[in-house]
Amino acid sequence: MSSSTLTSDGAAWLASAGTYPRSTLALWEERPDAPVVLPCGSAFDIVSAPAIFGRRMLDRLWGEGPGSGPVAAFRGRMLLFAAPGTAQRLPSLLEWEERGSHGRTASIPPLLCHGTGDAVTVPAPAVPAPAVPGTVPVPGAPAVPAGAAPSAGRSAADGSGGAVDRFASRWLVAPDTRHPWLPGPEILLWAAVRAARAAVRISIFPPPDQDAKVYDVSRRR
Repeated sequence: MSSSTLTSDGAAWLASAGTYPRSTLALWEERPDAPVVLPCGSAFDIVSAPAIFGRRMLDRLWGEGPGSGPVAAFRGRMLLFAAPGTAQRLPSLLEWEERGSHGRTASIPPLLCHGTGDAVTVPAPAVPAPAVPGTVPVPGAPAVPAGAAPSAGRSAADGSGGAVDRFASRWLVAPDTRHPWLPGPEILLWAAVRAARAAVRISIFPPPDQDAKVYDVSRRR
């Protein structure tokens, strides 16, 4: 079962995060290949991790945990959709864990938490074209159509101000209902700690077919 296909119910849930959901849905009906900027804090928060570490968190969530909410790859980062309020709570949990873990969380890279007052670019509903030759192979990297992504302003995904795309975007776990399950800060803390511990044991050579993984959403608890 592919979990990377955005359904109409999932699109409706994403659109509900914005001020004008009907306009967002109308845009996607006209241009299904268009990424859209949506506000955080009401329908979801976002935890943005570097692509490789984010993939490890995702593997821990699906391999040993309850599964994940929607997940997207965008410009070299992994965007994990989380329950509203996660962006406010997770940083303090990470700090608390670091103080009491005696170095166990030292390998957790900075996680960017986006909540109320922030916005993120979410991938288009349609499956984009194949990746442009010569780009760095990041999990989920088909090319974003020219002109579809915002060209100015600060992106919550990569922190740049309209820089040229080095990585393209896609859904890894797309929302498929109007009320998707979203992990809270405690679950994402657990996944980050597990991913950091696993990173110490992983060879510098990644296993083959990193982009071929499919997460079975029917297993989500």
